[in-house]
Amino acid sequence: MRELKWTIHAKAKMGYYRLSESRVRRVIKTPERIEVGIAEGTIALMQPNGRGKSEHEIWVMVRDLDKERRVISTWRYPGRTVQGEPLPEEILKEFREVIL
Repeated sequence: MRELKWTIHAKAKMGYYRLSESRVRRVIKTPERIEVGIAEGTIALMQPNGRGKSEHEIWVMVRDLDKERRVISTWRYPGRTVQGEPLPEEILKEFREVIL
């Protein structure tokens, strides 16, 4: 796996949403959904968390560079989001190869 680099913004959001570094790494390693990120050249990874009234999703936005994977932002989303635009198969295949 590529080395993870954390932006100041991502670290601040992790503190705000009470997300540990290991929890964010777990979302990156085993996402339930992978979509095109809002910012250009980014990928958004999601993993559901909680059940019933406390159900929410944990999202991580990353950008892959040559030798590193930069964590741009992390956040919790209350409830369930509608599935957005999935990644093209070619990019998804490349992303999974890097994880393993």
